[in-house]
Amino acid sequence: MKDSSDRSAEKLNARKSRKIVGISLFLAFFLLFAFLGTRLLVIAVGKNVKNVNLNDRAEKLYTQTQTLKARRGSIYDANGNPIAEDTSTYSLYAVLDKSQRSLTGKPLYVVNKNKTASVLAKYLPITKKKALKILSPKNKHPFQVEFGSAGTNISLLTKKKIEAKKLPGIDFVQKQARLYPNGVFSSNLIGVAVSETNKKTGASNLVGQMGIEQAFNKTLSGRNGYKDAQYDVYGYKLPGKRQKEKPAKNGDNIYTTIDSRIQTLLESEMNSVQSQVHPAGMNAVLMDAKTGKIVAASQRPTFNAATLNGIGSAWTNTLTADTYEPGSTMKIFTMSASIDSGHYNGNDTYESGRYSIDGKIVPDWNPSGWGYITYNKGFALSSNVAMAHLEQQMGPKTWKKYIKRFGFLKSTNSGLPGELSGKLQFTYPIEQADSAFGQGIEVTTMQMMQALTAVSNNGTMMKPYFISKVTNSTNKKTVKKYGKQVVGHPISAKTAKAVRKHMQDVVYKSYGIGADYKIKGYRVAAKTGTAQVSNGSGGYASGDDSYLYSVAGMVPANNPRYVMFITMKQPKLTGTKTATQLLAEIFKPVITRALQNSNAKQTTVKRTMPSVAYQTTTYAKRILNEKGLNVVTIGSGDTVLKQSPSAGKSVSEQKRVFILTSKGWKMPRIIGWSKNDVEEFCSLTGLKLESTGKGYADSQSISFEKSISSGDTLKVNFE
Repeated sequence: MKDSSDRSAEKLNARKSRKIVGISLFLAFFLLFAFLGTRLLVIAVGKNVKNVNLNDRAEKLYTQTQTLKARRGSIYDANGNPIAEDTSTYSLYAVLDKSQRSLTGKPLYVVNKNKTASVLAKYLPITKKKALKILSPKNKHPFQVEFGSAGTNISLLTKKKIEAKKLPGIDFVQKQARLYPNGVFSSNLIGVAVSETNKKTGASNLVGQMGIEQAFNKTLSGRNGYKDAQYDVYGYKLPGKRQKEKPAKNGDNIYTTIDSRIQTLLESEMNSVQSQVHPAGMNAVLMDAKTGKIVAASQRPTFNAATLNGIGSAWTNTLTADTYEPGSTMKIFTMSASIDSGHYNGNDTYESGRYSIDGKIVPDWNPSGWGYITYNKGFALSSNVAMAHLEQQMGPKTWKKYIKRFGFLKSTNSGLPGELSGKLQFTYPIEQADSAFGQGIEVTTMQMMQALTAVSNNGTMMKPYFISKVTNSTNKKTVKKYGKQVVGHPISAKTAKAVRKHMQDVVYKSYGIGADYKIKGYRVAAKTGTAQVSNGSGGYASGDDSYLYSVAGMVPANNPRYVMFITMKQPKLTGTKTATQLLAEIFKPVITRALQNSNAKQTTVKRTMPSVAYQTTTYAKRILNEKGLNVVTIGSGDTVLKQSPSAGKSVSEQKRVFILTSKGWKMPRIIGWSKNDVEEFCSLTGLKLESTGKGYADSQSISFEKSISSGDTLKVNFE
């Protein structure tokens, strides 16, 4: 047992230990609070933790940034009518979660699915049954449902109609969109803009994908702005804080050179030919002969810019991004080079049919030929052998010099994306000769249009253009102007006039192969073309459907106002119409309407209408055609019962005249006819005409080739 002294010592040691622990704890807490105090002081003064500025972090935490969207600029036609403009579309969704209620307890979910499905079926392309099925998912409890393509791209008008029904749970999301009010309307030249989402910011913007929309995307897009404001944790704006704002700059507007009236007619005629022979591709361009201004341009395949129908097979803008061998339309430039270089003597003769060059044969399209003929006649007959001789006379160096002077083998720098330069096989003598009639040389449509201006514009070659100006969308001031631009003088004015005379022979000489291109009241200079299509393996495709057909025309021939160039690739010809007749169905009404709109001077030649009533139909057509009249035969009978105009009446050359047979009346295609011609046709057949407007027909209620009889009603709109 311990004594009292030992116990006293233990107590003393215990007190010392507690004192030491207490002092240690005190010192530890003191040092901790000193450190924290110092740290807080540093933070309070420096506003910085681990290189993070607390002021900036707090400002960002309570600052909301709102993007101010720039409006994309509009694209207009030559008269200021919109071709493409910004709009808003809406997507619809339905909330099904029954916990969604307003602060007052009002349901914010679909309450009556049957009624909701009925309303949606009325205003959207969806059946009530399908809408009800989407609103009633099996074994699922989704927060919300969507309606696929039927619930997207909803217009503001449709949205308002649905909202007027006050359906709980039906909500909309707004989306920026592009409106193309004309549908199929030079779609590949104009292009298309679609919404794309920025992966970094999550913001969506319209971005041009082809044509003008892509080439001028930066000009049209403008620049988004922003607005910053600070809010507390409850969403109220903090007082005394300045709001930062940078306004959006809307995109500029673009005015094209496209004439909507001509463009609409061109699209209609292209559709007609496409439906008849289903070609693999078509191109058609109408251009001002003096300036290079493109008035109308279309291609097939194409797409509807409003719905994007057909866009999958029409991504290529064939004006600039497609090359082909032009065939006999190239002979325009061979003739030009031969005359301009001083080698041409049109009255010299050569043996047509076949021509041997370095052991290789150049054949005419008529292998038997036409015997010994002049070069003048050879051009009108589109003789390959004639052109091969002309190339040989000039020599390959001279011919290639003119190929380059006409702007082939290099881009026209149109500004459109993906423009190609073309190719030329020119190593061997046979290749050099082939290029003289359009084989072994690849060109773009834009190159052809540019080269043709040298002939139509008396030797001065103009750059094709399709934009007239760019304007500021806010103050409407012109930012940039476009206009005619001289790009060369490949031939003299004298040569150009001589070539146009030879092109008239193609149309008007008895042996010329372009008679289908005669136009009432106007003198036409034209050159047709046929080229074999490449098989992609260094050779040419074979068969009846393996050709590219083309025509280049200038009207009026003596002083051209317009140039038109059309190509048709691999049509499925049925034998009822030739390729030349089909191309004329596009060429004649379009260029005639353009000439009428521009009041170009007509060449009027008067004829006396012969009597053909009670003659055979064959005889009547021959007599009327010989007088240069444009004959419309109504019916399939062998005998003419009536004629209009009547015998002895003075009529203009190429006036549309009618002969009526005894049976098989069918409706002709009257798009582009004058009102007088339509009235004359109705009077002869006994059709009842109901018309609106005046000018030229742009619609017909009785479809082409449909059987007709006296008393039927024909409705026509004239513009």
